[in-house]
Amino acid sequence: MQSRREFLRTSVLGVPALGILTNRAVVAQTNKRAAETATAPIVLSTWSHGIAANEAAWETLVGSGALEFALENGFEKENLLTDASRAAWVDWQRRQDEPVRGRNHDTIGMVALDAHRELAGSCTTSGLAWKRHGRVGDSPIIGAALFVDNEVGATCATGHGEAVIRTAGSSYIIERMRAGRSPQDACEDAIRRVVQHVRDIPDLQVGYLALNRAGEIGACSVQPGFQFAVRDGHGSELRDAATF
Repeated sequence: MQSRREFLRTSVLGVPALGILTNRAVVAQTNKRAAETATAPIVLSTWSHGIAANEAAWETLVGSGALEFALENGFEKENLLTDASRAAWVDWQRRQDEPVRGRNHDTIGMVALDAHRELAGSCTTSGLAWKRHGRVGDSPIIGAALFVDNEVGATCATGHGEAVIRTAGSSYIIERMRAGRSPQDACEDAIRRVVQHVRDIPDLQVGYLALNRAGEIGACSVQPGFQFAVRDGHGSELRDAATF
């Protein structure tokens, strides 16, 4: 039987930006916001196996629990809503004429491979504009907007979160690469799956990026206009993703 350490190393697919790939955890704040910087580094872990971690195993913290965790670890409560965003929301409340759609949002996902062939990924989002109170998007859902398997590759998503969640987008891409598909082919497979199975979202847009341990990359989106940046030892480049 595998030890917990071995199980975490080989099976639990962690994707915090600090690059500890044997651990993963999510803080999904749905009410009050905390500052993005802390007084000391925080290690998120589902098990305390030699790493300073939480007293009890946990996978996801939301709402008041997430706020409590942030305050305990040196974050300060801060209202991150800008005057411009507040004015836009007030105007929309008055008009109520702009539908919730996949274009009035922004998600930033990153995947990386270092010189030791170690993979990492991170994902952050502004959330879907005009969303229903309490809505949780794909960014904090492990296997939806972000997934990293250090034996296979890393992938991230942007676009309409409900479509990504329903199709388990990022985990699907990882499994396609595990089966031998290239990152590009795997991204195209995932977009094809979205188009085939998600038909109730107007103006649907989803985009995926993927990277494998060999350094090969892939990118594909439902609609044109999805660009992504690539940085390697030769410099930086902005590219257009393939369109389904």
